[in-house]
Amino acid sequence: MNSALEAKLKTLPRSPGVYFHKAESGEVIYVGKAAVLRNRVRQYFQGRSDMDVKTLALVAEICDTDWVETESEIDALFLESEMVKRYMPRYNVLLRDDKSQSYVGIDMKSDWPHVRVTRNPLDDGATYYGPFYNGYALKKALRYLRRVFPYYVKPRDDKHGSRLEEQIGLNPPRDWTSATYKTNLRKLITYIEGGRVTLTRELEQQMTAAAKQHRFEEAAQLRNKLEHLRELQRKIMFGDREFLDISKDKALSDLVHILGLAGPPRRIEGYDISHHGGVNVVASMVVFTNGVSDRREYRKFKMTKQRNDDTANMHETLKRRFSERNVKAWGLPDLILIDGGKGQLRAAIAAVGRPIPIISIAKRDEEIIVAKQGSHCDIAAIRALMQAAPAGVMVAESQEFFVINLHAGQLNAGAHSRNLRTAHGAQAYGDVTKLFQRIRDESHRFAISYHTVLQRGAQTRSALDDIPGIGDATRRKLVRTFGSVRGVRGATLAQLEAAAGPARARVLRDYFSAS
Repeated sequence: MNSALEAKLKTLPRSPGVYFHKAESGEVIYVGKAAVLRNRVRQYFQGRSDMDVKTLALVAEICDTDWVETESEIDALFLESEMVKRYMPRYNVLLRDDKSQSYVGIDMKSDWPHVRVTRNPLDDGATYYGPFYNGYALKKALRYLRRVFPYYVKPRDDKHGSRLEEQIGLNPPRDWTSATYKTNLRKLITYIEGGRVTLTRELEQQMTAAAKQHRFEEAAQLRNKLEHLRELQRKIMFGDREFLDISKDKALSDLVHILGLAGPPRRIEGYDISHHGGVNVVASMVVFTNGVSDRREYRKFKMTKQRNDDTANMHETLKRRFSERNVKAWGLPDLILIDGGKGQLRAAIAAVGRPIPIISIAKRDEEIIVAKQGSHCDIAAIRALMQAAPAGVMVAESQEFFVINLHAGQLNAGAHSRNLRTAHGAQAYGDVTKLFQRIRDESHRFAISYHTVLQRGAQTRSALDDIPGIGDATRRKLVRTFGSVRGVRGATLAQLEAAAGPARARVLRDYFSAS
């Protein structure tokens, strides 16, 4: 252990949080959580007799350690999951390759969703949160949260459901409607995604409003929820992005240097287009707050025109995103990231029309593309980077664009390409690369998932959808009764009348007779 790290470890706090072990190059090589940061982090540098070979290899490579304090151990649990996905540290894989990851699955499309922990997410329409690397701590956290936000742990059974769990506040009350229950579950999801501060503020406002309107029983219930939330900070489990100190996030700090931004970008929005030959064209908007994915802010767009033109699709997406109504509702980002090339970047700049830094990432080589006009980045800062590029960084300048390659790949973006290497052999700006990869992967995943939903919907259309006067309820009843469109087509008039009524039966008979 070097002297600088030894001095730094003396300042470790006694609060819960997430720590980041770093190699000499500055690469984050391990992310962990701690109930008491001071105790847990120091353990790595004390007695090593009980460490396995992999842990010894990790400790030998640690040259620096950073940490982020959280309000509670539960917050540290959720923040650790996000940070591992963000940095993809190699020792998290090496040290945990014999352990299965856990996910929290909730199917909000169900009338009465239940919450479950699983090691094998399925393509069943449910949303999965994770991965989490400590299944025991995750289950314990969910048990505590269940007292604040009651939920079912298995499909609801009105006949044989547990009355005891309802009476002690673990299951929702029987007089709740499905809509009320789902509202409660969304609060649970908000907490899992790191929105404890926002959630607490909303509950306080609701409690105050209920008290003013003399709904004292409801106000008391909200007060109890708030007290339970505060009590969670004292629970022993084994971050909360709203407490993340972005000045400690090297990727965000490096972005200030690379692009000449006014400060670390607190809110980054990523955009991607997905379609199949111009059919079911959709776009995704993902949001990263303080460098962490903020799924509550994700949005999706279905194009008004079906076209195989990603430039036009990107223009429409950004035009709609930055309409006055959406700006008022969603606010403005500090940085926009387009998944695409120069054409998509031009279209996005034309659509945004605001002084917001905007760049794109080329899919092939993961190059950062910055337009000289309209990107609202500091051109002088980029030229300075070009003149003194660290090892592994290349900057190319053409008439309209700068192309920044953080991987030392070969550039073909025009003249005046330059690569000045330093004696330091580490990969420069590796954290920026990982952040951009994470944003790009999330925007791509979110766009693909929405496109797939629309595609499946189109595939399940049948001939019954095209019959005038036959609504959704009638279609479902016909398919249940006759099994398929072929069964409906082969049914007698009397059978159709029994299933859909005389008027609709005649419509169906006339349609199939003419087709």
